[in-house]
Amino acid sequence: MKKVPFLILYILFSISLHADVWNSPHNVEKKEKNILFSSFSLPYKHLDPVVSYSKRESVIISHIYEPVVGYNFLKRPYVLEPLTLTAMPSIVFLDKNHKEVKEESAEVAFSKYTFTLQDNILYQNHPSFVKENRVLDDAFVANIKTLDDFEKTATRKLTAYDYAYAIKRMAVRQNHSPILDIIAEYVVGLKAFSKEITKVAKEQKAKKQKLDLRAYEIKGVEVVDDLTFTIMIKGKYPQFLYWMSMNFFAPIPWEADLFYQQKGLIAKNITLNEFPVGTGAYYLAENNPNKQLRLVKNPNYRDVFYPTLTAQEINASNVPKELLKDAGKKVPFIDEVIYSLEKEGIPLWNKFLQGYYDASGISSEAFDKAVNVSSSGEMGLSEEMAEKGIKLKGSVEPSIFYLAFNMLDPVVGGYGEKAKKLRQAISIAQNEEEYISIFRNERGIPAQSPLPPKIFGHVEGKEGTNPFVYDWVEGKRVRKSLEVAKRLLAEAGYPNGISKETGKALVLNYDTTASGPDDRALMDWRRKQFEKLGIQLVIRGTDYNRFQEKVRLGKVQLFSWGWNADYPDPENFLFLLQGANGAVATNGAGVNSANYDNPVFNKLFDEMKTMKNSSKRLEIIKQMIAIVQEDAPWIWGFHPKSLSLHHEWFQNIYPHAMSDDTLKYKRIDAELRTQKQEAWNQPVLLPLILFFLFPLLMAYPLYRAYQNRQRTVIK
Repeated sequence: MKKVPFLILYILFSISLHADVWNSPHNVEKKEKNILFSSFSLPYKHLDPVVSYSKRESVIISHIYEPVVGYNFLKRPYVLEPLTLTAMPSIVFLDKNHKEVKEESAEVAFSKYTFTLQDNILYQNHPSFVKENRVLDDAFVANIKTLDDFEKTATRKLTAYDYAYAIKRMAVRQNHSPILDIIAEYVVGLKAFSKEITKVAKEQKAKKQKLDLRAYEIKGVEVVDDLTFTIMIKGKYPQFLYWMSMNFFAPIPWEADLFYQQKGLIAKNITLNEFPVGTGAYYLAENNPNKQLRLVKNPNYRDVFYPTLTAQEINASNVPKELLKDAGKKVPFIDEVIYSLEKEGIPLWNKFLQGYYDASGISSEAFDKAVNVSSSGEMGLSEEMAEKGIKLKGSVEPSIFYLAFNMLDPVVGGYGEKAKKLRQAISIAQNEEEYISIFRNERGIPAQSPLPPKIFGHVEGKEGTNPFVYDWVEGKRVRKSLEVAKRLLAEAGYPNGISKETGKALVLNYDTTASGPDDRALMDWRRKQFEKLGIQLVIRGTDYNRFQEKVRLGKVQLFSWGWNADYPDPENFLFLLQGANGAVATNGAGVNSANYDNPVFNKLFDEMKTMKNSSKRLEIIKQMIAIVQEDAPWIWGFHPKSLSLHHEWFQNIYPHAMSDDTLKYKRIDAELRTQKQEAWNQPVLLPLILFFLFPLLMAYPLYRAYQNRQRTVIK
């Protein structure tokens, strides 16, 4: 009995000598492998590329699917390059009789794009490519739970037919593609085809039959041979190639489409929406919305290499040197990505600090702990983060959040001098710098126009400063004083916020969906900005659907809105203010929610939208920006700045706002990660030792007393 406490101590001491990380949330066998550990908080609803228009879903499917073109990982401004093509597509311009004309000709009626595919691209292994799996009997399906239950899988080459098939799927209204109506305005015959195929799809569904799109053709989409197809669009639209870089245009093999239309699989939620089929660097090996998703390196992936830049391109793009060391090496570098379900932010943050997640965003709660902000607004890592070797990456997103005036409103709208001065006065009073500091943790920059940085036409410095809201003082932007705003307000007919005509205070209505208790501080701040001018702001909170309806119908005065670029072209922002896109004028279909309609701006837009980037296009854009700065249909708001953290073992991190297909270029140093995890998560055994030892130490005297008493009784 005397040896028991010493035996326990010996066992615990031996364990402590060989103790590994005990609190890891991941499989111990995988921690030292070339695996990236990430997380998700909500199930992914749409992994079907024709449907998905979500950034978080794009992060998954962009590694699986491959459109014909993509963005260079390193070049800035963003540059398109071939992805599955042998070269960038050729373009010929045709007149109304389909005779070739020069690009600059006024007779251009059509643009014809020719796409030529590489001949060595294979799909991931998948059961749909096995013929007998395309018609499954009920007994077989009864034993199927996931795609892993199929014993046979196969692959085949990517063909031009797969890209044509994808566009056909887009045209089926029942598939709910969010960009169909936009693209149908350009692709010849797509609108008519959509009407026809939607009717056919309805009839096939009524008959409980599969819809095989191979039997139908779109007039403007022609497959020339296995590796070549053409798309004809109306007029000139250079932005069309940007659309072709999106997952909506990713290839869909007909075998997969028909495979997933089987009722037995649909009943088990085994569909293209949950299990993509692509040619990308990774395939989705597991999709368990209640636990984890796994992307695994596609064994059929062709030879693709890390970008190599010339010295001139490196200087032009200002690429950090550490991103160049892998130039020319075969990708992908990471073998697997495990996304674990994390519903709460605090546990996720703590696991990142422990080294169990390789990267993390920065929540408002963790911001002060992670980031130091200097008096000049510069951001840097906190001392605690820097000591752990954590890295900070930030970039201004190609987005804008703004406060819009309804230009059809009789008070804040219109194009007269007084109306302009009213909007300019309010724009000055809205202290965006303060808003960014208080509500965004400095994560943003005040906007001077609709165009964010890195978009052609955005100009820095004095030339790019909005002269109606800011002054340029000693090389810096300085918001105009409140006195200037009050003078403009008086000239607009509202001295100190009182109408000269009625003698009553100016009351404006602000419609918003931010109506909960957590939004009270923001709404109070918004009121104070108007109170500085003597204007009373009435907050009209409503649900999102009602809010959208009011904006579409023009039943608003002021409201906040935002836009994130579909593609990195100024047209994608300036069309938000084109008169033909007015929400009311288009019965709610247009994206010009402010209903701004300046004839001069519209004319310049029509001239600029189909031009290639050039000095001439830049001059036109500058004229357009000067017009809207003066008219002030928006309070320009801010361009958001994204910040992220990653551990030093996670390498080749380079924010790319336009592409989510960057995982293949990143690296993991698993050996360094293991070392850090073990150093940061050593088990503390003393409490455990005391827990076991204390009862034993307490029991031992009692046992000795009992033994002594027994001896006394025996004597």
